[in-house]
Order: sequence, then C-alpha cells, then structure tokens
Amino acid sequence: MKIRDLAKVDRPREKLEKYGPEKLATAELMAVLLGSGIKGLNVVELSRKIVRLIAKNGAEKIKLENLLKEKGLGKAKSLQIIAALEFGRRMRPDKKPEILSPEDVWKLCGDLRASKKEHFAVFYLDTASALIERQIISIGTLNASLVHPREVFEPAIALRAAGIIAAHNHPSGNVEPSQDDLAITKRLAEAGKIMGIGLTDHVILGKNEFLSFKNKGLI
Repeated sequence: MKIRDLAKVDRPREKLEKYGPEKLATAELMAVLLGSGIKGLNVVELSRKIVRLIAKNGAEKIKLENLLKEKGLGKAKSLQIIAALEFGRRMRPDKKPEILSPEDVWKLCGDLRASKKEHFAVFYLDTASALIERQIISIGTLNASLVHPREVFEPAIALRAAGIIAAHNHPSGNVEPSQDDLAITKRLAEAGKIMGIGLTDHVILGKNEFLSFKNKGLI
C-alpha cells in the first residue's frame, strides 16, 4: 500500500499537524522525518523496519554502517536518521555528561580540588560512559578500611552501572600516588573484574594538575 492510499487521518504528516507529535507512534515520527519510502515499502513500513533495527542495536550504538546494510535504504536516508538521533541526544535537557578522559574527571571535581581534606569519590557510568551519579565514599586520609570494595560497588549494582572511575584529591597538591593509593586501586580493580563492573581509571586530583592511573599504566 502506498502512503497516498492511506486515509488522511492515518498519514503521519497530517496526524502530526492535527494532533501534535505526542499522538504519533515512534514509527510515524520516523516517517515524517524520512518523507518518502523506497521501492516495495511505503514510508510507514520503512519506518517500522528502521525503528525495529534501532531498538535491536540501541539508539546510542546504532551506526551508519548498520543502516546501510538494510536493503533499499540509501546513504541519504541513513545519514538523515543518524543526524536526527544525534540531534535528539544533544538536545535532551537531562543529558548526563560523558566522561571520556581524566580531564573530564578533573573538571567535574572542582569542589574536591580545593578541599583541605581528602575526599574519595566514585563516578558511576552507563555503557556509553555517561555519568549516572557521583558519590563521595569517604572523607579523610585514605586507607583500605575506609575505601572497601563493598562501599564502592554496592551503589554500582543499585545504579546498574557498567563501569566506574575513582577519584580523590591530595590537599598537598602532590599528585604522585602513595602506597595506600596503589593498594586501594589494585583492590578495586580486582573486585571490579569479579563483578563485571570495570574500574576504568583512578584519578588523583591536585589544585592545578591531576594524575591518571590508566595513563600511567597503573591499571
């Protein structure tokens, strides 16, 4: 069935104009975006197929090459879809910051860098390395009793985190790791492997600099 054979009330553009975007199904919104179908599939049928593909791969992970594998879906329409998904991500008001480097951690710890007490914080991340939540695990001189894997990974399980990044400040400004820092990091990394929630990095924060365990090859 061609799109023009549908009753006007069922055509995505007309429905959008009359009822607003909230009344349209996801595939109908995609149909408005694409504008036209391909040989053998009208725009609504094509859109349903695309929505199923995106749901299967995950909107955060869908790539141009995934779409180009679909028979009849050319580069132009595939690029439209990728651009629309990225636009939606960028415009989300509740979009969490992505933590992709120790610089990102340093920037998000301005409150800790100036503190005169050591704070041990953990960033809980989703599968796309976006921040779910930051929690302060301990305050005071770090040792194994204050930073126990249980205290670190219990929130990770509750938040369904895919990974974590640890961070703590050195009030002295010297970012070289102590023996306790090394021991705690090793313990957390081992616990993370067992639980399937990896310790991505441990960042020591100074007032004007930082040290990444990952970049130093210490994880």
